[in-house]
Amino acid sequence: MKEYDAIVVGAGHNGLCAAAYLQRAGLSTLVVERRHEEGGGVNTEEPVMAGFRHNMHANYMEFFDIIPMIGDFGLETECGLRSVTPENQSGIAFSDGRPPIVLHRNDLLEKSHASIARYSKADADTFLELKRRTMDFGDLLAFGIYNPPFPGMAEGQAAMLEELYGDMGIRAHHGLKTARVMIDELFETPELRALLYRMSVEFGVPLEMTGSASLVLTSLPWMVGRWRLALGGTHTLAKAMTQACYREGVELLENTAVERILVEGGRAVGVVARGREIRARRVVAANADARQTFVDLVGPEHLSDLWYSRARNFRYGPSGVLATPALCLYDPPAYASARWDPDIDRCFYTVVGYDTPEEVVRYVHDAHGGHLPVPEAAGTWVNTLWDPSQAPPGRHSATGWFFFPGASTFGATEWAEIRVDYLDRFLDRWARYAPNMTRDNILAAKLYTPDQMERKNLMWEGDCLLGDMSPDQAGLNRPWPEASGYRTEVEGLYLCGPSAYPGGGVHAAPGYNASKVIIEDLGLPSPVPDGRAY
Repeated sequence: MKEYDAIVVGAGHNGLCAAAYLQRAGLSTLVVERRHEEGGGVNTEEPVMAGFRHNMHANYMEFFDIIPMIGDFGLETECGLRSVTPENQSGIAFSDGRPPIVLHRNDLLEKSHASIARYSKADADTFLELKRRTMDFGDLLAFGIYNPPFPGMAEGQAAMLEELYGDMGIRAHHGLKTARVMIDELFETPELRALLYRMSVEFGVPLEMTGSASLVLTSLPWMVGRWRLALGGTHTLAKAMTQACYREGVELLENTAVERILVEGGRAVGVVARGREIRARRVVAANADARQTFVDLVGPEHLSDLWYSRARNFRYGPSGVLATPALCLYDPPAYASARWDPDIDRCFYTVVGYDTPEEVVRYVHDAHGGHLPVPEAAGTWVNTLWDPSQAPPGRHSATGWFFFPGASTFGATEWAEIRVDYLDRFLDRWARYAPNMTRDNILAAKLYTPDQMERKNLMWEGDCLLGDMSPDQAGLNRPWPEASGYRTEVEGLYLCGPSAYPGGGVHAAPGYNASKVIIEDLGLPSPVPDGRAY
């Protein structure tokens, strides 16, 4: 087989991003992918009935405005990527039919204010103030995540909090609080707390983790209001990235699992796939997670005791472990709470199953503690409200996220039972919130559990973040301190996947940053346009 300058292991969206920039920098680049299609967790399928599309992992797209590759490679203008920003971004309904809370798009903030003000004008004022002060946070966020981690990041974040909110009495130490404490200090309304609790957990940060309050003060208010839906399903992002790679000259080898990364004389020189060697003259970049890369593909014989120990001890879950229900519907949910505000029936993201913030806390503690969570609740999407192409005419597809225990918690027989029993209990609960969500409204339904995610996408324990985001595995410590700059102790081998900084999520930052580091190390021209700080 021919040689390449660079080989990328894995065609997740980070691997595609890295490959596109490496090829543009002048390196002949090959991407080797285990599955039959690219994208990894950015995938859309028809797992229940033909014609009903479901996003099996990534769903809402909050980073589209700042992802460098979208503009640098014309994904929207030349590669067919299309999206819509729903008016009603997120909401929570209640089983007793009391008023919902609905948060809206950034140009409809007064509607968000009116929704919250049904319970508390003070909370509505506070929420809008957080929104206004973070409207331009995207540039700061982009600078932070689209550059390799650097010393002083924590101090910079603390200074940013004081710059944003100092006149509100918020100081640097507030960022050290937990998300739950910060939400409770900011807002008095239990209904709003329940919604924000759940939304915080969606970003993979436990409610009770020290330091997670900074998310509540910065990223959370910035993200809500700009969530986008990729038309045709999230896999269209992967398709657009793949087209950009082909246009640049990247070669892709599908249905081919990498069995080993070749190391000779302490240097990565290629991969073994299907029993054959494929040589890389200059670089191997691994989109695989850290443990798989070093323990399975490199092997202890090529690593120091320190790095081998670090890789073996890298942890997955519990915060990013998901189960995905997929439902084929006649009609979309019609909530009892809609008598107060019909916008809840056309929310992009709707929280279903909680009536109090305490129920959210119990649910999260159950899931992260290795138990099936009670109550049976989920964040749900009915994407056909905004994109009818994702179901047959006049029908609807619904998807959601449960937070679940890791894949190793139960055996195969237990997981098979859970896929039936837990989904049934959730559907019974959903009908308490939306009376039309009876079995008569459901053509078919399935639950996709963490053990299946592990087998299909190599998301260990079903962790979509591919590595716990606790402080010792985040920031300058991701995946561990010695590997936080994408370089590894094996010369020519780099990390470019979600186990690297800044972690999981559909932002392509690990792939983008790794390509910048590789290009710099090889003395090639920078891919960053003049005047852009990231």
